[in-house]
Amino acid sequence: MRDALEAAIEQEPVSDIEARGDRITAIAGHTSADVLAEAIAGLETDELRTVLAALGSERSADVLEELEPEEAADVLQQLTDADAADVLEEMDPDDATDVFQEMREDDAPGAERVLAQMEADEAEDVRQLLRYAEDTAGGIMTTDFLVVPAGASVQEAITLLRVPADDELPPESASYLYVTEDGGKLVGVVPWHRLVRAGERVSVSALMEPQTVTVPASADQELVANVVREHRLIAVPVVDEMGRLVGIVTADDVADVVEEETTEDIERLGGSQPLDQPYLRAGPLTLAKKRAGWLLLLFLGATYTGTVLSHFQAELEKAVALAFFIPLLIGTGGNVGSQTVMTVIRAMAVGEVEFKDLFRVWRKEAGTALLLGALMAAAGAARAWLLGVDMAMIATVAITAAVIVVWSATIAAVLPLLLRRVRVDPAVVSAPLITTLVDGTGLFLYFEIARYLLDL
Repeated sequence: MRDALEAAIEQEPVSDIEARGDRITAIAGHTSADVLAEAIAGLETDELRTVLAALGSERSADVLEELEPEEAADVLQQLTDADAADVLEEMDPDDATDVFQEMREDDAPGAERVLAQMEADEAEDVRQLLRYAEDTAGGIMTTDFLVVPAGASVQEAITLLRVPADDELPPESASYLYVTEDGGKLVGVVPWHRLVRAGERVSVSALMEPQTVTVPASADQELVANVVREHRLIAVPVVDEMGRLVGIVTADDVADVVEEETTEDIERLGGSQPLDQPYLRAGPLTLAKKRAGWLLLLFLGATYTGTVLSHFQAELEKAVALAFFIPLLIGTGGNVGSQTVMTVIRAMAVGEVEFKDLFRVWRKEAGTALLLGALMAAAGAARAWLLGVDMAMIATVAITAAVIVVWSATIAAVLPLLLRRVRVDPAVVSAPLITTLVDGTGLFLYFEIARYLLDL
């Protein structure tokens, strides 16, 4: 697709702008917005301006909404202020706000010039959404929705909402009609199918669902995503502290939130700070900064393992065979901890587990660990037997394997829930951190068991 666009740009003389635009428009006419977005991402400034001019501001907005906000901002910054303003006006308010924020971070004066050239209503929508933190309901909501007064009849509501044929109703309004009282206070929601089936004189208030699920504008975006998922909503209304409707969060916004939160959790579980930009835009220095802190923390944690080994040096000298099984045992503990912590954090992320379930989680993981511990004890005993050590050493390895499995599972199951309780992101209990923690404590348990069973 990108090759076809470049060919369309180059085939016509520069002076023949109309013919060149017609060719580009013909190519774009049967191409989806996401494919076009991928195609324009790498075009030079002059080529990009040519393509977007041929597409028109409305089609260009559809295309840029398929890009990440950072990428869309890069595209708009290559246009004139007037052209960038035209495209932002056609974007959904929440998407336009995300892109504007990225533009402002790169070039604040330039972004303000673009905002000043936007139509007053669209610019006000952006300014309103900018008042809220990015990771809250207010930060991800859209102000593009339709409302009717509670006292209206069905006929009055339909007349009020009827729009010219050349205008499109916002996609977010396809399922719900929001009912408000004087002052904008939300009092109910009417599904569209009820409105079109009811008699013209029926009151809207008689059709609405008064028990409306709402979220405050200050609610964390992860909480909003859980509300939409639990109640199986297409959109959830956002209200201010006075109960006034200020926006809605739609299912596609929630999908973006889930993707963002999942990405952050995965990066943290891998032992790295989350990236705040697309991976291919992040340079080596940025990646190093995100990873260095965790690496230093894990390095310091690993020194505990050396301290334990140094403390039990005399026992190692008396029973050299103890050293044979150190990698096996601490590796097993780390693996069990990683499996457990990732399972628990995922269950917490999707709302299946809360702090009140702490005992149930521990009991479940402890039971699982006992079964796995017995299995690993048998495997450890078999490995020790194959190495030809005596029965006391075989018993030491087997018992330690079982104890380390149960200990590791307990830490990994309980710690994320305790951290959530004190308002710390449980994803910081990454797999590498659990492994490092279990390594040191596991060695301590190993040598204490060995000291007792081997009479060291």
